[in-house]
Amino acid sequence: MQTEKATFGAGCFWGVEEIFRNVKGVLSTSVGYAGGTQENPTYQDVCTDKTGHAEVLELQFDPSQVSYDQLLEVFWSNHNPTTLNRQGPDVGAQYRSVIFYHSPEQESAAAASKEKVKKSGRFNRPIVTQIEPASKFWRAEEYHQRYLQKRGQSHCAI
Repeated sequence: MQTEKATFGAGCFWGVEEIFRNVKGVLSTSVGYAGGTQENPTYQDVCTDKTGHAEVLELQFDPSQVSYDQLLEVFWSNHNPTTLNRQGPDVGAQYRSVIFYHSPEQESAAAASKEKVKKSGRFNRPIVTQIEPASKFWRAEEYHQRYLQKRGQSHCAI
């Protein structure tokens, strides 16, 4: 089976993981940190907003069951891409809206989907989502993995 990787930042990674974990064709999920400069960052480091890292979800998916475009739809539908460095009550660059692409095909798909969302009129403010090449992914501490599932929750309480 051919699998692909996708990496998204859309606020607190607990909720992002729970949303994507339940998508048919998503084979595995890991939450962690990407896009910054600090090596081996911890959650405490990232929360200082000084590492440059975003809280992200890295997932493996089976493209014969779910397309990258479908994953992008899930991404756009489950957070506010118009709030710079925040999602709801979570504030800081670690909560930024970002797509890390793993191939030229993912880059062009991400850019096309962002343009489509811009033109859709779904949001009345500018889209601030960043599209960047995938950088090193630092897996978060084990207690963050499947955090909501372990607690019998389906989403973060705001």
